[in-house]
Amino acid sequence: MTRSAAALAACWCCHSWWGGAGLGAVAFRWLIVTATRLLSGQADYTSAPGGPHPLLPGLGRWFVVLAPVVAGLLYGPLVQRFAREARGHGVPEVMYAVARRGGRIRARVAVVKALASAVCIGGGGSVGREGPIVQIGSALGSTVGRWVRLPESRLSLLVAAGAAGGISATFNTPVAGVFFAMELILGDFAVESFGAVVLASVTAGAIGRAILGDHPFLSLPTFRVDSPVEYLLYALLGLLGALVGVGFSRILYLVEDLCDRLWRGPEWLRPAAGGVLLGGLLLVLPQMYGVGYPVLGAAVAGRYAVVFLLVLLLGKMLATSLTIGIGGSGGVFAPSLFIGAMLGAAFGAAAHTLLPQFTGPAGAYALVGMGAVFAGAARVPITAVVIMFELTGEYSIVLPLMVAIALAAGLSRLISADTIYTRKLRRRGIDLDRAAPGPLDRATVATAMGPLPVPVDSATALPELAARLAGGASALPVVDPAGELRGVVLAREIEAALRDGADDVTAASLARTVPAVHPDDTLDEALARMIRHGSALPVADRGTGGIVGWLTHRQILNAVTVPNQRSGPTAAAPPRPAVIDEPARG
Repeated sequence: MTRSAAALAACWCCHSWWGGAGLGAVAFRWLIVTATRLLSGQADYTSAPGGPHPLLPGLGRWFVVLAPVVAGLLYGPLVQRFAREARGHGVPEVMYAVARRGGRIRARVAVVKALASAVCIGGGGSVGREGPIVQIGSALGSTVGRWVRLPESRLSLLVAAGAAGGISATFNTPVAGVFFAMELILGDFAVESFGAVVLASVTAGAIGRAILGDHPFLSLPTFRVDSPVEYLLYALLGLLGALVGVGFSRILYLVEDLCDRLWRGPEWLRPAAGGVLLGGLLLVLPQMYGVGYPVLGAAVAGRYAVVFLLVLLLGKMLATSLTIGIGGSGGVFAPSLFIGAMLGAAFGAAAHTLLPQFTGPAGAYALVGMGAVFAGAARVPITAVVIMFELTGEYSIVLPLMVAIALAAGLSRLISADTIYTRKLRRRGIDLDRAAPGPLDRATVATAMGPLPVPVDSATALPELAARLAGGASALPVVDPAGELRGVVLAREIEAALRDGADDVTAASLARTVPAVHPDDTLDEALARMIRHGSALPVADRGTGGIVGWLTHRQILNAVTVPNQRSGPTAAAPPRPAVIDEPARG
């Protein structure tokens, strides 16, 4: 396909299909409202938090403990069986698909992500809808592009156009949708890309407005800057926003790591089991249920005391981190806005108490805090300014917003090498800033992996384990009586158990859960995970989850240093698919 023909095909796809992105965004919002009504009895539970479910009056407000569990039982198996990349907040997967996979995203991701995220949010998951709609729109764009056989460069452009269309239709922000796609997904502002992304955003936005109406994100009173002194206060708020945004990112992945270490059951059951903890948090703070836009609006309107605002700030950090950590599906943009609103409102209220003659209402500080925390977490200052202006429709706050966001993004860069999106990828060994790929980037796991070693049963005693590893292997897979993989046992842990004289030790007590790699992952990604977990790793089929091979340090070294000597995918999958940690989660 020639360059001009590819450009025409891309523009045709954007124009003719991204009406579908607008309709998809509308459908996704309908799914969220429907799931929320079913699981909470209200279109948005946080508009009147703490009440009973109309169909379960006997439970009173205790139904919020049950709602996340029921939701987890629905979306947990769905994600595990059909599209594991639909787990989490979605945007990093799209960034990776554009930067490393030529824009290829499976079509089923759009359906699975929409259903899983809607049920997760409807069941109390304290996450947003922007991550899911970005992944949904991008998957649709990738599917259409591959259907018309676009080259990779155009396919990536269509993925970004899908993200822009989804953001535009979901939030009624066509300009912000363009900048989100250009600044975060593509990472450039080329004129050629700009035209296609704008076309997609406008088309989807027009359809969204026709169906959902044309109104701003929040209904706001008029704000103004009462004194030049306030610019200094807004600058200070921007610096605080950077600290809070970076802190939110680190807490998110800290909780996720903790959940990884503690959970030892099947992954499909993890959201339901973790839903008990999330439900307990919702029982204490029902304002954390779902996205929480009514609570955010009340904070901007100045209806909460400073102490309660800070409680809501910390509660949202924990609730969102827990939702993602237990395997939930949803975005982190809306939680960033929520956290920023609580920070800004508390800061504004305190400033007005100390300097009443120089400060305006706390709501203005809440709006600026929203942009500052998002800029500190995601480090996309242009998008942050534009999206806050479009979400609120409040022009008078633009100058303070620009000051705070510029400082927030700058300080975030100084104190953190990663953003809330790139941190997930870097934890998987993926550096999107790396220019020229090396040998490990060019080779895939399929070229290096070997057959799965004969597994050991979880009840295998220590002497037999030592005998199995005497041949020089560094790790062995461990299976349960049903034949499902439960982890690996390391030679060094067996040596330590022998030194301690622990005769009652079995493979089950020594086994550790490790992530699987996929045959199409690069060896660079696989090596990073291998180093992080200190173990050989199983290789799982991306579609079924069944184990198809085994990867060790020695095999990676052979694949890189002896290009003609490959140990291909000769192993057969075990009788049943193994239940393993999904590596795409970070």
